[in-house]
Amino acid sequence: MAKRKRLTPARPDYLDDTRPAPGMNSMFPADMPRSAPPVAQVAGATAAQAALEELSEELRAARAEGRLVQDLPLEAIEETHLVRDRMAADDAEMAALKESLKTRGQQTPIEVVELEGGQYGLISGWRRMTALRALAKEIGEARFATVRAFLRQPQSASDAYVAMVEENEIRVGLSYYERARIVARAAEQGVYPDEAAALRGLFASASRAKRSKIGSFVAIYHALDEHLRFASAIPERLGLSIAKVVKEDPKRTGRIIKALDAAPSPTPDAEISALTRAISASQPKPACPETNGPVSEEIGDIRLQLSRDAAKLTLSGRGVSDELYAELREWLQAWTA
Repeated sequence: MAKRKRLTPARPDYLDDTRPAPGMNSMFPADMPRSAPPVAQVAGATAAQAALEELSEELRAARAEGRLVQDLPLEAIEETHLVRDRMAADDAEMAALKESLKTRGQQTPIEVVELEGGQYGLISGWRRMTALRALAKEIGEARFATVRAFLRQPQSASDAYVAMVEENEIRVGLSYYERARIVARAAEQGVYPDEAAALRGLFASASRAKRSKIGSFVAIYHALDEHLRFASAIPERLGLSIAKVVKEDPKRTGRIIKALDAAPSPTPDAEISALTRAISASQPKPACPETNGPVSEEIGDIRLQLSRDAAKLTLSGRGVSDELYAELREWLQAWTA
């Protein structure tokens, strides 16, 4: 009788065996859990690849849409890509910005558009660029050799100009002369068909009154730009007075130009004083009234009364205020200078 073969008992740890099946070592990473069934391992690898592709696509979309901050070399940025609206930077403000960049680094990215040859055109952030260039020259640290930037894709040149103006208006604010200058230059560059279209396009969110004032300063730009050294410092009220002269009286405009050219001003305050004197000197003086009695006139809420001998002028009414007194005092000082 044949001897029966003895059978071994079933292995209770069979399902816990972590040894890979033959030929499976090359299909899965070494760090993948060995306890997962083959189907689960394939599903995990597929899901990881899909997640990686999704992340890559999101990064590409973020870069294309201008949502990704990039570190770009300073020398790759062309600051003259657009005609700048900002004419000059205040020394105190620039010093404060440089100190902030040294202490905290660049907190807000600039905006650029990609050009050919690995270059980028500056849209907004001129002050930050200027401060970083100065720090790179003064200190020479590697952290000042690059600038953080958003890559934008404006649909047209006018969109790029609007972005530049809006960014500056929000951060520091442009002077009326700087606003007028960019209106005129944008029209000159052919970005807009004319200055009226440039004014509407660049300052669409401004009030009608503000756009009217900017338009008045455009006249100053055309008449006096070559003769002014600190044009952006011209205050609103003085600028409107100059614009009125420029528009209405070419002879008086010529006198203002001669006054500016005769003694170039070394500081903004000196140039403003020179302009104020020139406006006052070119103002036709009213003839003294020939009357035996006092002369009175009401202008708005202010009543003016001139004495019989024209030696005394009295102002009264609700419009008389501390502000009026200060402005009148400043005007009289310029008149008598």
